[in-house]
Amino acid sequence: MSDLRSAQWYGGQDRDAYIHRAWMRRGAPDSAFTGRPQIAIANTASDLVPCNRHLSEVAEHVAAGIWEAGGVPLDMPVVSLGETQVRPTAMLWRNMAAMAIEEMIRANPIDGVVLLGGCDKTIPALLMGAASVDLPAVVVPGGPMLTGTFRGVPLGCGTDVWRLSEDVRAGKLSEQEFLQSESSMIRSRGHCNTMGTASTMGLLAEVLGTTLPGTAGLPAPDSRLLGQAHGTGVLAVEMAREGRRPSQVLTAASFRNAIVALAAIGGSTNAVVHLLAIAGRLGIPLSLDDFDRIGANVPLLVNLQPAGQHLMEDFHRAGGLLAVLHEVEDLLDPAALTVTGRPLVHYLAGAAIWDADVIRSRREPLQDAAGIAVLRGNLAPSGAIIKPAAASPHLLQHRGRAVVFDSVEDLHARLDDPDLDVDADSVLVLRGCGPRGYPGMPEVSNTPLPAKLLREGVRDMVRICDGRMSGTAYGTVVLHVTPEGAAGGPLSKIRTGDWIVLDVPGRRVDVELTEDELRDRPVARAMAAAVAQPRRGWELLYVNSVQGAETGADLDFLCGSSGDQVNRESH
Repeated sequence: MSDLRSAQWYGGQDRDAYIHRAWMRRGAPDSAFTGRPQIAIANTASDLVPCNRHLSEVAEHVAAGIWEAGGVPLDMPVVSLGETQVRPTAMLWRNMAAMAIEEMIRANPIDGVVLLGGCDKTIPALLMGAASVDLPAVVVPGGPMLTGTFRGVPLGCGTDVWRLSEDVRAGKLSEQEFLQSESSMIRSRGHCNTMGTASTMGLLAEVLGTTLPGTAGLPAPDSRLLGQAHGTGVLAVEMAREGRRPSQVLTAASFRNAIVALAAIGGSTNAVVHLLAIAGRLGIPLSLDDFDRIGANVPLLVNLQPAGQHLMEDFHRAGGLLAVLHEVEDLLDPAALTVTGRPLVHYLAGAAIWDADVIRSRREPLQDAAGIAVLRGNLAPSGAIIKPAAASPHLLQHRGRAVVFDSVEDLHARLDDPDLDVDADSVLVLRGCGPRGYPGMPEVSNTPLPAKLLREGVRDMVRICDGRMSGTAYGTVVLHVTPEGAAGGPLSKIRTGDWIVLDVPGRRVDVELTEDELRDRPVARAMAAAVAQPRRGWELLYVNSVQGAETGADLDFLCGSSGDQVNRESH
């Protein structure tokens, strides 16, 4: 009798085993049910998730590798989220996708799983679900798209949307010219080509040890991605036979390495909530302060938008992730393993930089210390974050008068009002955008600047919000402010005209009010009225159960692992 998990379904001569085998035969040989690992391919391909549409082709190559290694590949479509498509925000459903993936992995007769993801929330959701079940699991990131150009200039997905749209509002670019660039923005299959959240999470999946080394960052149209997909299928069978599980790979050492890499690549701030959530599924005590303690002094080595100039196709050509990790190898924990069973550092020997403008050496970094900075103060007692690499240096220490918006709708209605009392030194405050308040914590923190200031040449201001921002965005933005406004955090009590002090070197963000003044102020009625009221279904469950951004914004009842056992039969 096989010791594979799937034998609990297919082994034996009784009626239940008969049913399980008979309904799965459909041309499969007898050997498919006797000692061959059953490997699910958790596929997030969807026509409504444009960044993931090509993953079904990737899945075919994974399946070929599984067959070659003696396993049985099983296509398992799972919940997929398109960052640019779903409303009100994909973050509302990250935890739902993770819960659905977890339940499908556990409920089915499988011995391991290959996780196919690309767009921002798909890899985090896949890893959260797989970590909870703890069956052998390996990731294939879908990869970035190729670089598009407009009038001879490379276009960065997201980053150049923000830039060009601000140029229109500043009167520097016509609306017609702006719309002409639309057809050039997306050149090929794949996710955003900047160092946004999709690129960041694909790369960090490899740093965490969950991919076949050398896979992350391969452009989506590159045939080598299909070769790696085939190799991943072979590896998945090996992992299932040897019982190599996520809990053996995703360790405290792995997360420390991910924080180092996040800083070195200039990765997305969204990685903070995703890494915290994944760690929470494993019971690893990762905290917001760890990002500052481990990553703040790591040099920025990757010259990619939004913190630099180049794009992901250039990054791969210049040596890719392994070249970056080789430069910071002394900062990595050598104990961290990968899905191959070997340490991550094993794969860094011989990694080289082939374009020193795209990937800088440790001796000549783009910035000396550019990791995520964690801020605290009376405005964010549970923490907030800022990405110094994407901020304006002259604004990292700043005192300004608050201009407060109670919702995204309020912002859009008043931001370009010529009579808005705002200047370049003002601090734009947007609230009601946290996990509970929106709901779902949207990417709205990098608010547009007032049109009248854009016309004066202003290109950055201090902005503060309890929401997130796109990993493709830039600017001096304090985000993930906790407790959020909808939870009664201090942000809910700020008024236009209050003086706010930002001190990134000192790791502070404060409003100039006494403790008594802040405590005695009521929550702003307008913000409370603007907070969305959940009606039913997932939205209601989410609002009632979601935790704060400082712990990863997971649902309280999903934290921790659950295992793969389902002891009751369905017949």
